[in-house]
Amino acid sequence: MRYVSQLAALTAILAMAAAGAQAQEKKTLAIVVKGLDNPFFEQINLGCQDWAAANPSSEYECFYTGPASSADEAGEVQIVDDLITKGVAAIAISPSNAPAMANRLKEIAPKIPVMTVDADLSEADRGLRATFLGTDNYLMGVMMAQQAQRLKPAGGTICLQLGNVAADNINARAAGFRDTISGAKGTARLAGEGGWTEIQGCPVFTNDQIDLANQQMADVFTANPDLDAFILIGGWAQFAPQAYAQVTDQVMDRLKSNDLIIVAGDTLPPQVQAFNEGRSHAQIGQRPREMGLKAPDVMIKLINGETVPDPQYTGLDVCTHEEPGFCAP
Repeated sequence: MRYVSQLAALTAILAMAAAGAQAQEKKTLAIVVKGLDNPFFEQINLGCQDWAAANPSSEYECFYTGPASSADEAGEVQIVDDLITKGVAAIAISPSNAPAMANRLKEIAPKIPVMTVDADLSEADRGLRATFLGTDNYLMGVMMAQQAQRLKPAGGTICLQLGNVAADNINARAAGFRDTISGAKGTARLAGEGGWTEIQGCPVFTNDQIDLANQQMADVFTANPDLDAFILIGGWAQFAPQAYAQVTDQVMDRLKSNDLIIVAGDTLPPQVQAFNEGRSHAQIGQRPREMGLKAPDVMIKLINGETVPDPQYTGLDVCTHEEPGFCAP
């Protein structure tokens, strides 16, 4: 009886070892994001996990990583460098600093498929990657501008909150916003076009730091008590619900009367909660979990030499208090 038990235990151990060896032999599909401290990117991670759960017998594994801080642009470049040197099968990158990432890709000239996800390389460098998967960021900016125009048809004073100064996706959104609200392509700064004027000191740049985003909002509201619109091109401030509530508490009467409007990017759970509490007037949501789910399949196609569309857009969701849609409580 003891022999049978020992044999069963040995068989189990050998099976576990074989499974472990098989797992170790899996080829890596890497997704590198701007920073692990941003809850938006955690949604991409969940999509990566969804793919792994749906493809347990695949010869590939989905590996999600990035620097600890979204402000660590050099760290992200180093992670990409290390993964390519290590020999991953393919890599999907959300570049925090598009020019810096492009420069390093030029230097190391990777032989593996490279794609971008969420954020793209600058237009001049897009030949370095096979495709982009994510949001039509220019369109996202257009849709945010349309909401501002709907809420404030006569225009007014406005402040845009941006992220990293060298992030292609954020710059594309800002361009879409300014082009649409001004009615003129290539508007660098609003100076009365369409009735809108950017106040002194704006835009403000968060460098993807959530605490800084909330401090900037508070400072802008204090210094500009008659501001008509604040536009969160990304959802940074709303990612910290308590801090965002404290900032918006000081202007809740103006928000309720539409004297001051807030239009924000993304629809993560804390943002939907803030929206339903009346702390924003419109949310334009991306689909990051879908990005993480689709990226491995795109990378496998690239590995297999298949032609894939470029770009590949994942769509947008619009929430307003008139039509809450995705954000309905």
